[in-house]
Amino acid sequence: MELFTPDFGMIFWMFVSFAVLFFILWKFAWPMIIKNVESRADLIDKGVEYAQSAKLQLDNASAEAQKYIAEARRQQADMLREADKMKTQIIEDARNAAQKEAQKVMDAAKVSIEQARKEAEQSFRDQVSDYALDIATKVVRRQLDDPKAQKELAGKLLDEMERNN
Repeated sequence: MELFTPDFGMIFWMFVSFAVLFFILWKFAWPMIIKNVESRADLIDKGVEYAQSAKLQLDNASAEAQKYIAEARRQQADMLREADKMKTQIIEDARNAAQKEAQKVMDAAKVSIEQARKEAEQSFRDQVSDYALDIATKVVRRQLDDPKAQKELAGKLLDEMERNN
């Protein structure tokens, strides 16, 4: 049982050695431990600040990237609208040019048709007058063979001339 009941001398020397060890640790080791703990705490604080700064920069970069993306999308939409306007304008210009060209062709065709119609009418009139003259010549020759018919024809022509005047 002596193990469990220490002596007064032993307790005294244990206390003295503990006090000396405590004093040495308190005087030399404790400041070093505190210094290392504080430097470690400062390092951790700096790391946290750096992480917060990096997160803030990342958030700013993300917001700026979103802004650039939105601007790019807006520019893309503007370009598409402008291209659509240009396409519509080109189609409209081509349609107008085609209509003008078609109108020119139609006008030229009308003029050509009218000219051909007039030429056909003139040719028809010439042919009819040629036929009429041929028929009249044949009729007059036949009728003029007889003197009585000549007098009768001359009378009729004079009567018609008097009525017309």
